[in-house]
Amino acid sequence: MFGKAAQRYNQVRTNTSTPGELLLALYDGLFRFLNGAKLCFEQGEKLRGRELVAKARAVVSELLLALDYEASPELCMNLASVYDFCLSRLSDATRDAQPKPIEDSIRALTPLREAWVLAVPKAIAEASARKGG
Repeated sequence: MFGKAAQRYNQVRTNTSTPGELLLALYDGLFRFLNGAKLCFEQGEKLRGRELVAKARAVVSELLLALDYEASPELCMNLASVYDFCLSRLSDATRDAQPKPIEDSIRALTPLREAWVLAVPKAIAEASARKGG
């Protein structure tokens, strides 16, 4: 029963969220997967760690595919470089079942997440102000 309610909540949230809010949700999930995988590898839980790395890789791949080079070519090239680096390091993490490549990915992605955390609410507020004014 609770599973269906949670599923419905997530569906409504997805349908009513702005693209920026969805981006932040992706980053939140990505960091949950990365930190979980790191912890699993540190505790010797290689199989579970690899499962979480696979989920993290899927999120990074989606972020890479979602880049709009027509809107901002230089920004997209820079983001693609970071995402490619992370995909490479996460492949290393899967192969070696070690936390170091995950730490490298976290270190590369943290400034991006912090920037989005600041930019998304500001963009939402500005869009609301334009609608209301």
